[in-house]
Amino acid sequence: MNYIKHLLLPVILLVLTAGLNAQQDSDVLFTVDGQDVTVGEFRYIYTKTNGDVADFSKESVMEYLDLYQRFKLKVARAREMGLDTIVSLQRELEGYRKQLADNYLIDNHVTDKLITDLYERQQTDIDFSHILFQFKGNPLPEDTLALYKRAMELKKGLDAAGFAAAASEYSDDKYSKTRGGRIGFATAPFPRGLHRLEAALYQAPKGKVIGPIRTDAGYHLAIKEGSRPARGEMEVAHLFARKPADAKGSVAIPTKLQSAKKLLDDGQDFGKIAKIYSEDSKTKNNDGYLGFFGINRYEPAFENAAFSLTEDGQVSDIIETSSGFHIIKRISRKANQPLSDVRPLLEKKVKADGRYADAKKQMLRDIRNSANTKENTAVFGRYAATLVDSTFLNYRWKPARVARDEAILEMDGGYKVMLSSLQEYLRKNSRKRVSLARSGNSFTVAKAMYEEWMDVELMAYAESRLERDYPEFAALMREYREGILLFEATKIEVWDKASQDTTGLKAFFAENAKNYQWEKRAAVSHYELRTASDIDINELYAFAATNGVDKTLDKFGRANVNASTEKYELARLADLQITKPQVGARSVIKNDLKAGMASFYKVEELLPARNKELKEARGYVIADYQDKLEREWVEMLRQQFPIKVNKKVLSKLIKS
Repeated sequence: MNYIKHLLLPVILLVLTAGLNAQQDSDVLFTVDGQDVTVGEFRYIYTKTNGDVADFSKESVMEYLDLYQRFKLKVARAREMGLDTIVSLQRELEGYRKQLADNYLIDNHVTDKLITDLYERQQTDIDFSHILFQFKGNPLPEDTLALYKRAMELKKGLDAAGFAAAASEYSDDKYSKTRGGRIGFATAPFPRGLHRLEAALYQAPKGKVIGPIRTDAGYHLAIKEGSRPARGEMEVAHLFARKPADAKGSVAIPTKLQSAKKLLDDGQDFGKIAKIYSEDSKTKNNDGYLGFFGINRYEPAFENAAFSLTEDGQVSDIIETSSGFHIIKRISRKANQPLSDVRPLLEKKVKADGRYADAKKQMLRDIRNSANTKENTAVFGRYAATLVDSTFLNYRWKPARVARDEAILEMDGGYKVMLSSLQEYLRKNSRKRVSLARSGNSFTVAKAMYEEWMDVELMAYAESRLERDYPEFAALMREYREGILLFEATKIEVWDKASQDTTGLKAFFAENAKNYQWEKRAAVSHYELRTASDIDINELYAFAATNGVDKTLDKFGRANVNASTEKYELARLADLQITKPQVGARSVIKNDLKAGMASFYKVEELLPARNKELKEARGYVIADYQDKLEREWVEMLRQQFPIKVNKKVLSKLIKS
């Protein structure tokens, strides 16, 4: 016992020490003007800013800590200036929040999950069979119920062994019923309207009858026959020989295709052989190129042969399909790409599919349940009874003020939505009211719009809680809020002052004039000749070598020749294809046939190095003056708002 205790004691102490030393996001890292900055806040912004290089080394953390302290000092100054109370800035922040909130819930609850699910499914191909009970036209609820009962009745006692026979007898899918309902391999996403069938099959065990599953087509019973790693896409070329028009079943391989195969086996070029021997008029003159294809694009024999090729450049044996014979060359294979690369494409696909609407409805149901939503149906009933068809179902309906504004919805946290909110929704959506009126009365229209309004209010409730329920959203809003304050404070204290303080700017320039210099430069002329003219560019090129711009233009005519002169530092002459920094040096002649111009550059004059004047360096001077003012401002703020750093917390943050 003592021996075991001796062994366990260091482990117990280690666990206890780890627990005591564990750093919490709520630990305060430093304080500015009474405002705490926690480890969680700093870690979030440090990681977000530094990305892959966020290693939490001492050098990296200390450098970013200094930057973030400066940021917080400026925010403290902005609050002292009362900038956080300015109505226009508050409106700007609220605008940012609304834009973020509108998408944040959908992205977190719907889009991201759908994209991840679809990507994971795309790693696997599913082989399945199904029996379809097809909807006819626009079925009524009683029609769909009857189909559902038919499917349920057939499913009783149905197993894998009897599935093919049942499909042949009962399925409404003409494509697959003659093959016992067999669809074969497919991969996500399934065609539009079949996303529920897709989800059910990917989750189903092999060999078990599942369903009925409702899709846009009808109700399905289905069975997963098998699965395999996704094939992706193959890029191929082929050489083709057509079967005789009257051929039935398998026929002998044409002699010329056998000859082509022998030449290929001897190392002859596939493109040249395709041009001579292939009967595919669309591809034979383009090296037999078919491009990329995925599963179910071509017949199984062709697809299987292509995907069995293991190396780029590999050529298949002669393959028979229903139309003829093929020799296939693998050019490349495109396996499934990383999620980050295909995410935009997958997002587009999920948003264009019924799965997106389904997921949004589920999200609203989840919000409704998690918020413990209570509906006051009596309030709605009393209100709906006051609505009159002749006025409510008219575009011009103007409701009277609600006499008794009661809560019609209640949610956690004391969140209430009043009857007046519903009435305003009904008033504003007049087009919807009139549209629904074609097939209903005041009560049914109000009830339908009430359900839509409830979805709107559920989203509003969830958005109102974003900061509490999603720490990342709270951090994002803090960034926006403090970023706006920082911008305004810096504009007032630094940027405006730098651009408006003429005396200070001149004094700064005078003190630092040596930092703003022109290096040695050259005055370079750019000559352009319209090639449609009768002038020989070589004659112009030779004359300009020893003559100035005006004399050259006078000789050849300003209507035909353009010339402009600019100053370049000598190091940039190479960009103009001028190899020597000397007067008279020229670039080669460049002919732009599309533009109808011939041009060249010529050095006219060499200019010595000199100090710039303020007007020549004004942009650089203002930027440097701003830097100076900002440094002085920050130092003043450090005195005004002393920063208190928790060194113990800081030491735990740094990874040695």
